[in-house]
Amino acid sequence: MSDILATVSTTATEAPAASGRARRGGGRGADRTRKAPAATYLNIRNTLARTEILTPEALEDIHNASLQVLEEIGVDVMLPEARDIMKAAGAMVTPGSERVRFDRGLIMEYMAHAPGEFTLHARNPLRNVRMGGNNLVFAQIASAPFVADREGGRRAGNQTDFRKLLKLMQSYDVVHVNGGYPVEPIDIHASVRHLECLSDIVTLTDKPFHAYSLGKQRNIDALEIARIARGITAEQMDSEPSLFTIINSNSPLRLDIPMLQGIIEMASRNQVVVLTPFTLAGAMAPVTVAGALVQQNAEALCGLSFAQMVRKGAPVIYGGFTSNVDMKTGAPAFGTPEYMKAVIAGGQLARRYGVPYRTSNVNAANTLDAQAAYESAMSLWAVTQGGGNFVMHAAGWSEGGLTASFEKFVLDVDLLQMVAEFLKPLDVSEAALGLDAIRDVGPGGHYFGTPHTLERYETAFYSPILSDWRNFETWTEAGRPTTYDHANRIFKEVLDRYEAPPIDPAVAEELAAFVAKRKEEGGVATDF
Repeated sequence: MSDILATVSTTATEAPAASGRARRGGGRGADRTRKAPAATYLNIRNTLARTEILTPEALEDIHNASLQVLEEIGVDVMLPEARDIMKAAGAMVTPGSERVRFDRGLIMEYMAHAPGEFTLHARNPLRNVRMGGNNLVFAQIASAPFVADREGGRRAGNQTDFRKLLKLMQSYDVVHVNGGYPVEPIDIHASVRHLECLSDIVTLTDKPFHAYSLGKQRNIDALEIARIARGITAEQMDSEPSLFTIINSNSPLRLDIPMLQGIIEMASRNQVVVLTPFTLAGAMAPVTVAGALVQQNAEALCGLSFAQMVRKGAPVIYGGFTSNVDMKTGAPAFGTPEYMKAVIAGGQLARRYGVPYRTSNVNAANTLDAQAAYESAMSLWAVTQGGGNFVMHAAGWSEGGLTASFEKFVLDVDLLQMVAEFLKPLDVSEAALGLDAIRDVGPGGHYFGTPHTLERYETAFYSPILSDWRNFETWTEAGRPTTYDHANRIFKEVLDRYEAPPIDPAVAEELAAFVAKRKEEGGVATDF
């Protein structure tokens, strides 16, 4: 395991050195190829005070309005089995209808059973992640239909690129979790796609992973693959969450059959349900941010409490994905001031209910440009200030989620590592205060050659992956490379260095046998 840590740490922290770019000469900095700190980004904690955009009174207004929606309007629940569970728990099911209404006391009674923190287990225990509290977990982009890099352009998802993106995810320890298929590999038939993809995820990475709730059998297969990957019994897995699913309500105010089946299958096995309404203000939710938050909260509370009706104490995460649309075109907009407000308010709501909070690093840029950077920076600012615990689409998201970009993945990793470095507590130890160095240098001197500097210079500051710190003349002589150029080169270098994480041969054999058997059985039924 220590070998794995060393390999991952080196890959994550020495990517800048692989570029071979020199920093400014003279007194402007050390050699660009110096080694970065050996520290890793496996466990990030955010102990900063949370920004609260809602006053206590405003927070209660949204809370009460959400409960009023559930009591008076209700939610369409499209799976009869789910309606039966809700009715048995005390919900009001309209006869001959899919409409279900919930007393506010019932909702809060079941929400009280949701755990505030829990561990999501990986096949490599080093990769276990803690959800909730002050913990901050990043997941790779998921569910993009297209993939892009500079040479190949924008193209349909395929297994080759799918595997490359998994390898990139494995190579950087700041990306803690597989969030789903980073790109949808449409060259694999839908009936067996989940088997092929989950097998790749388990063998090419050793991090926690996601299962799509697209029908009961897919959930059952994913649960068995997660169990096999960890080499544990079903009983142990039931006590150790090892898989998560994203459940998107069909906004406005509807839960469809596959999503409900996913909640039932996952919660009944004590696996993680992340309930995330997709509430775009002005489209699937009221045009005001406050109105969209009311609907988001109502849908989230409905799904989260239902998970507790299935199994009290099942691990759940409150998901927020409220943003706005461009009212000129209807296209989703991300990284906006409205998105930031919704993210921060969503964090307040999640903390009110005492459950972990999921959000996202998003942007709507079509290429790796200034828009991609500033919209992601705004998103990550809101995530950090709002107390997000689990950040989906943290690396590689482009074009409003339609495209997984190799170059954007590298840019995002740099941003995520900067966030992690920013969140490290400031060292104010006696040595860090540097009084001896200040005394030795005195007025008018410099610190380049002091023992205090020489002991620390190699690890004193974060070494960016992409920033080009050469002076203008040197940069010009090198051909004026852009951030896009650097990102393009670096993702290829990282892929060239990739090594698959070790896996127990017995586990690999059992996994292969299970996948082969299920494929022989036809996988799952599809319409084509």
